[in-house]
Amino acid sequence: MKEFLEGSRGVAEAVKLCAPGVISAYPITPQTHIVEELAQMVADGSLNAQFVNVESEHSAASVVLGAVAAGVRSYTATSSQGLLYMAEVIFNIAGMRLPLVLTCANRAISAPINIWNDQQDSVSLRDAGWIQLYAENNQEAVDFHFMGYRLSEDKSVMLPVMVCMDGFILTHGMETVDIPEQEKVNKFLPAYKPLYKLDTQDPISMGLLADPDYYLEARFAIQETLKSVLSFIPKVSEEFRNTFGRDYKDCLVEEYFTKDADKVIVAMGSVCGTIKEVIDELRKKKKKVGLLRIISYRPFPYNRVYEALKNVPRVAVLDKAVSLGAYAPLAVEVKAAFLGKKKSPKVTSSFVAGLGGRDITAHSIKEIFRKLTQTEVNSEFIDLKPELLTEEYGE
Repeated sequence: MKEFLEGSRGVAEAVKLCAPGVISAYPITPQTHIVEELAQMVADGSLNAQFVNVESEHSAASVVLGAVAAGVRSYTATSSQGLLYMAEVIFNIAGMRLPLVLTCANRAISAPINIWNDQQDSVSLRDAGWIQLYAENNQEAVDFHFMGYRLSEDKSVMLPVMVCMDGFILTHGMETVDIPEQEKVNKFLPAYKPLYKLDTQDPISMGLLADPDYYLEARFAIQETLKSVLSFIPKVSEEFRNTFGRDYKDCLVEEYFTKDADKVIVAMGSVCGTIKEVIDELRKKKKKVGLLRIISYRPFPYNRVYEALKNVPRVAVLDKAVSLGAYAPLAVEVKAAFLGKKKSPKVTSSFVAGLGGRDITAHSIKEIFRKLTQTEVNSEFIDLKPELLTEEYGE
């Protein structure tokens, strides 16, 4: 059924359809509306789950870790400093091979304090062992939760999934969203049957001390599983299309006019909608420009990126995060896709924009296309305000 919903409400409706038994979260802007809605559903009796109120994000993550370890499908959500506060437990959840879905309402990291959108929070935890999927719009944010549980709980995966949606832009934005029927969700996502769980009648231990004789193999196993997930995500996407009728192709990347393009921007998240509008405008003027949208940031689809870009002369990578003191994070991954390969773009430039919620406008996108010359740039900041820069800050 199609409804005109705020993004947070759409996600809450999707989570309800996934029927988690335990929900725990701590309110933080711009995530709050998601768990606020879920708490109301539990209070009203329309969602049969335990909503556990806690004093911090660290505790929220610990609650859902324990719930999943006990064999119950669970859910949490957070943003920004909240995700970083969870970081210790985030690594533990993946290390213990526990299936879980977490919504990250992407928001800038302090300091200075900023409540608006960029992708620094989830990108900063890219090495935690979680699958990360980035939504462009609210329909994707809804659908990726169904896919997230399906991926996470598969016996060949058993790793958590982070669904990333841009804070305010998507969480507080109103769009028409198709909320599926419960019967279809049940067909696509069967009831959770844990492969292992904490049970007094059949006791096991989890998260034990691993000395040097065991730790390396545990991390290797997660690495190998994530490699295999690159083949499994397209299968789940196909199952989703067959059940719900929406086609996300392989759900690793989206190619938008890349086949004949001589300039392509690589990006992820909601900014891709703006990039597509600019491309449509420039295409009418016979400009051969395109977009490669990254959906799966972890595991990173190096081969798909290489195949999409190997014949493109000029590539710009647009990051909404920065790795201070190094190249921007998405740019590093795109450049790595060409290591040891026969073909590569003549120019692969890296741009950083939109930090702290600064608008990435159509003009910004056109400026990036214009800057794609024969000279590469690395981590060039777009839309800086010169009047705010002083010698004290490196200018």
